Amino acid sequence: MKEELLLDVRRPAQYLGNEWNVSKKEARSCALSFALGFPDLYEIGMSNLGLRIIYGVINNIPDAACERFFSPGPDMQDVLKGSSSLLASWESGMELRAFDMMGFSLGSELNYTNVLNILELSGVPMLSSLRDNRYPLVVGGGPCTLNPEPLADFFDLFLVGEAEEAVVELIDLYREHKHDFKNGGMGKNELLSKISGIEGIYVPSLYSAKYDSSGNLVSFSSSDGSAARQVKKRLVGDLDSVFYPRDWVVPYVQTVHDRVSLEIMRGCPNRCRFCQARAQYYPLRLRSREKVVDLARSSYASSGYEEFSLAGLSVSDYPGLEDLISELTGMFKDQAVNLSLPSLKAKLLLGNVSTLIAGVKKTGLTFAPEAGTERMRRMLAKDFSEEDFFKVAEEAYRAGYQHLKLYFLIGLPGETGEDLDGIISFAQSASDLKKKVKGGGAQINISINPLIPKPHTPFQWLGMESMESIRQKQKYLRDHCRNKRIKLSFHNLEMGFLEGILSRGDRLLGRVILAAYKKGARFDAWPEHFSLSRWQEAFAEEGIDPSKYLAEKQPGDILPWDFIDTGVKKEFLCSEFNQALKAPEE
Repeated sequence: MKEELLLDVRRPAQYLGNEWNVSKKEARSCALSFALGFPDLYEIGMSNLGLRIIYGVINNIPDAACERFFSPGPDMQDVLKGSSSLLASWESGMELRAFDMMGFSLGSELNYTNVLNILELSGVPMLSSLRDNRYPLVVGGGPCTLNPEPLADFFDLFLVGEAEEAVVELIDLYREHKHDFKNGGMGKNELLSKISGIEGIYVPSLYSAKYDSSGNLVSFSSSDGSAARQVKKRLVGDLDSVFYPRDWVVPYVQTVHDRVSLEIMRGCPNRCRFCQARAQYYPLRLRSREKVVDLARSSYASSGYEEFSLAGLSVSDYPGLEDLISELTGMFKDQAVNLSLPSLKAKLLLGNVSTLIAGVKKTGLTFAPEAGTERMRRMLAKDFSEEDFFKVAEEAYRAGYQHLKLYFLIGLPGETGEDLDGIISFAQSASDLKKKVKGGGAQINISINPLIPKPHTPFQWLGMESMESIRQKQKYLRDHCRNKRIKLSFHNLEMGFLEGILSRGDRLLGRVILAAYKKGARFDAWPEHFSLSRWQEAFAEEGIDPSKYLAEKQPGDILPWDFIDTGVKKEFLCSEFNQALKAPEE
């Protein structure tokens, strides 16, 4: 980024791009250049583990260079437009439109308009159909590729699943044909057709979606019969042998998760029916304890970070977790390095609280009951024991913990007032339990989110509960929670409903996303920037009813994401869906 552009922006250090451990390879001097970015602010993007991993993977290729980009803040956008400058990479300041590829890590549907903003600020046409060999191929990856259809008009290809190995194959194939492609000897369609042969790659332009007069999807198929009927999610088999960053890039400014993240597992042995991440990372794979410790040691040596966290969907299910924590805390005890833990299962901590959390940063323990009654937890297939939880909570209070954080969902099938009362009662009991140990009640922070029935989960056929109904339930909980030691936090309801629409959308939503962007939609994941009215106007102008995307589906319906093969069979999801509907009545 040109230094003269940083004089009038907030937190200019986020744009410098010369942090400790950053790659020194310059894209201009390499055979292949890859711009890798996150469509949100630097402080969010640099907390993304996937971006760090792929950044290292590409820069480990001798003749390839990977440089980063992020969404510039509103003030930097004004500076860029005022100076007629184009968005450039953080490392070398090379314009993004000059790279061979632009890759976006898509972690949230609410970042979709930021993708369009970055393309426009880069001088790159937003629509894939308008980009020829003068422009980079635009690549999408990350969790949102489990249903990439709303972005089909804007991306040349998506890498579905885990990218460590697939991105290397993509670069090898592009390098092989780069000369012909850039010099007009090979058309873009021909290149994309070859790329689609890589397992895990989805090229939207090779497929055709057809709709009836009501806008319902009636067929989805290869345009010319050459592309695979289903796109199989890409997987990494052995976590010990695959690349993982050791030279941890150290930001100049504080990021959301300002610490080293140690991924100890992928996948989850549990079958929570609301969880899309299980399909994203299925099946379960483990990184060996020896490898985790080795990565921790080298990451500390290269970065000096004073906090490490263990990452995984269900860290509690990692075999020998107690021994791993003991070894890590022992290794760093003289360096005053803290170890933070994600949400844990209470049964793991039974009888081991003092040993597991000795030396762990005492910022509070996090648990996810998800529902206030056992009846609702059974419907969710949530493995959570209240008896185990209260035993562990008491031990934690004795060990010096002062507060707990709890996660709950509302808007569940068959949910009643009794289930909402259960949330308050559960939190009240958790707070009062501390009085048994010493002093007053504990501080209980509750995060409550509406259920968004996501693709590739057993709930994908569910309708999302109406905004008004969820609003009434939020009010009920506020009115009935009178303990000042219990703090309720609700996810922004309007943002949640837009997330639901976009996550369950089809190709028709591309027009709406573009219209909303033209109306000024940016940073929709930030409450201070979000405006539902912009989106409502965009839907109205495009003649699309947003409510149809949140409506109940039938098991026989064609779903926009059916062509993505996650490895979890649709028949299994349907069986789980039927069992969930019966559970509240049992």
